[in-house]
Amino acid sequence: MCNCLGETQGKIKQLGMMTEKESATDNIIADAMATPSPAKSMGDPGITPLSPSHIQQNDTDSNAHTGPSFIVVVAVDFGTTSSGYAYAFTKEPECIHTMRRWEGGDPGVSNQKTPTTILLTPDRKFHSFGYAARDFYHDLDPTESKHWLYLEKFKMKLHTTANLSIDTELHAANGKRVKAIDIFAYALAFFKEQALKELSDQAGAEFDNTNIRWVITVPAIWKMPAKQFMREAAYKAGLVPRDTPEQLIIALEPEAASIYCRKLRLHQMIDIGTKTTQNGFSPNENVGAGMTQAKEPVRSKRQSRTFLVENVIGELWSELEEGDRYVVVDCGGGTVDLTVHQIQLPEGHLKELYKASGGPYGSIGIDYEFEKLLCKIFGPDFIDQFKIKRPAAWVDLMIAFESRKRAAAPDRTNPLNINLPFSFIDYYKKFRGHSVEHALRKSNVDFVKWSSQGMLRMNPDAMNALFKPTIDHIIQHLTDLFDKPEVCDIKFLFLVGGFAESPLLQQAVQNMLHGRSRIIIPHDVGLTILKGAVLFGLDPSVIKVRRSPLTYGVGVLNRYVEGKHPPDKMLVKDGTRWCTDVFDTFIVCDQSVALGETVKRSYTPAKPSQQVIIIHIYCSEKEGVGFISEPGVRKCGTLRLDVTGTETSAARREIQTHMQFGDTEIRAMAVDVATSRTVKASIDFLAQ
Repeated sequence: MCNCLGETQGKIKQLGMMTEKESATDNIIADAMATPSPAKSMGDPGITPLSPSHIQQNDTDSNAHTGPSFIVVVAVDFGTTSSGYAYAFTKEPECIHTMRRWEGGDPGVSNQKTPTTILLTPDRKFHSFGYAARDFYHDLDPTESKHWLYLEKFKMKLHTTANLSIDTELHAANGKRVKAIDIFAYALAFFKEQALKELSDQAGAEFDNTNIRWVITVPAIWKMPAKQFMREAAYKAGLVPRDTPEQLIIALEPEAASIYCRKLRLHQMIDIGTKTTQNGFSPNENVGAGMTQAKEPVRSKRQSRTFLVENVIGELWSELEEGDRYVVVDCGGGTVDLTVHQIQLPEGHLKELYKASGGPYGSIGIDYEFEKLLCKIFGPDFIDQFKIKRPAAWVDLMIAFESRKRAAAPDRTNPLNINLPFSFIDYYKKFRGHSVEHALRKSNVDFVKWSSQGMLRMNPDAMNALFKPTIDHIIQHLTDLFDKPEVCDIKFLFLVGGFAESPLLQQAVQNMLHGRSRIIIPHDVGLTILKGAVLFGLDPSVIKVRRSPLTYGVGVLNRYVEGKHPPDKMLVKDGTRWCTDVFDTFIVCDQSVALGETVKRSYTPAKPSQQVIIIHIYCSEKEGVGFISEPGVRKCGTLRLDVTGTETSAARREIQTHMQFGDTEIRAMAVDVATSRTVKASIDFLAQ
């Protein structure tokens, strides 16, 4: 393991952090928000640091995942386009059970997961999820369907909303608004009900939810508010009680994939980085078509499908030596997430070498390009109206496009036909006064023709062109990543997630790498994250070192030093000159942080009678931050220390705070040193 403590101290020194003397005597936490200096109108008395910044290594006491033992781990892969769950009993960790088949489904499309679609009744009560929601909505009469609330691909809202809060809203297909927290909670409650029913069937009696450790997957590039939002939705759904937070783990999707890839055997993957054939598949074949034929040991039991995962590292992993590096590229519906890991032997633990990166480059980008194409042919005014007036028919059209999208391949020569719903053809004629065929002739879009069978006929180049903007984004991001000094000598690139099935994407990645790394695609690639999330829930300590995605700190007052501090930051208070808005760094962007590694601070309330201490936490993508008022520094959370009822006779009350950064979520606790009582501490990233 790296010397994370030494690295931290080195970074702090470079940033010109406070000395022990300065920290102990010259700083007061400011209730600071933005320029102009908030310290000039401090409403709260604030607190004074008693000790300098330092890092404490603590692999046992600070382990956030210790607590009651669980009988089973249930993981929910909550995806943008499709979702599912899997589970394993702690006494039988080598057996991962996933849903074999969901009710409904589309011809030619694997339905080991179900679409992330939800339907609410006109009075906003939960009705159904997945295929059941989609099929019921499809069968509603158009006059009736406009009163129902149908939502799909709504997960991306958590990534794209700048000021995410508990009150953030989503738009249903009929244009009506609904609170996002309710939709996510309904979805998680659905998975809870499904999993408990299956576990109860297996046990022959009602299964107790307190015996389950839940794992929910999220993109690694999500910011802290989005991760906390998922936790809040889980509490609202009754997945776990708020007073037992350790029962729920938030897993990062590419990390989960990485954990599963450690177990891969040769017959469970396809190696397209070489010219060899694995398991009877040529690297030039449509790999996605072979995914459902994976020759793993599979046991059928009731409705679930059981994958046997050996309790040793896979044969591929046995090729790795101490320090070898690899990249996991998780290509989902909404985002593409990249993580760089290094192997640590002999246990095979993982160390994150470069902070998670990526962007909104998922497969739904292709859907947006198709919608743009339809707007070009039929006019954006018509498409907008059609989506509102015939929402169920629009869903039908996108389902038809989805199945043809999956058939796109680099060497395809025959056209792809997309069925237009009758209501599209009929509504267009009423809207424009002429036919769909006429619109195609007038549009000058040569590569899309009209078929007399009522279909749009796209030539393969036209379909491939819809993929190009999204794939170009991914390839550019990969190119930039491989230019980083930390990302050199990469042995393997694991391509995972549902979008990884696309032969067009596979070929683009292969062309970009030029043989620099072997490209590995697991069988059942869409279930890789789900299976890895179960393994993570069984052993959360497998990722030993992570990188901090941001610089975190708090606003403080320092004793003003002439020539060192800007004059406009000077504040005179009770005859003493202070420098306001100083950013006191907790942890630095891209810094290595070991699991269980904690930043510790000691404070004293500026006013002895103070019962609640509030510290605002700030973050930035920059490494060196001097002041909380700098561009790019934003308030990202609030630490509330409640010391009610913990009276002390000491002259100065010492509150010791511990903030743990080495996990997938930031955790905090506080101890009232005089009474040894642990007081409530929570970081609220959703507060506005």
